[in-house]
Amino acid sequence: VQLQASGGGSVQAGGSLRLSCAYSGFSFDDHTIGWFRQAPGKEREGVSCISAGERSTYYSDSVKGRFTISTDNAKNTVYLQMHSLKPEDTAVYYCAASRLSIISITTLDYNYWGQGTEVTVSS
Repeated sequence: VQLQASGGGSVQAGGSLRLSCAYSGFSFDDHTIGWFRQAPGKEREGVSCISAGERSTYYSDSVKGRFTISTDNAKNTVYLQMHSLKPEDTAVYYCAASRLSIISITTLDYNYWGQGTEVTVSS
């Protein structure tokens, strides 16, 4: 199982970025894929997830209305489109997969993790 996040960068507040998570070694049909982030000195927090089993998505309150998670099954890729970025969105972003195939952004529910991609939002 592999997950590889990419697409991070530096933007000004109000800008947009699209993160990609390319995955292999498992089927999205029976997994949930989530995005998490970890800011310097803070714990890793869940941002969003998408579950084929529950046919739904979930967003944390801090990103709801600004971020959108989506999948391209043909490319085995999950995206996180981020708009209206704020300095507090600055963090290393990780994608992960859970065998539970449920809606959850709890880190303990996730079995496989990719390396992070850094997002920096300047004011």
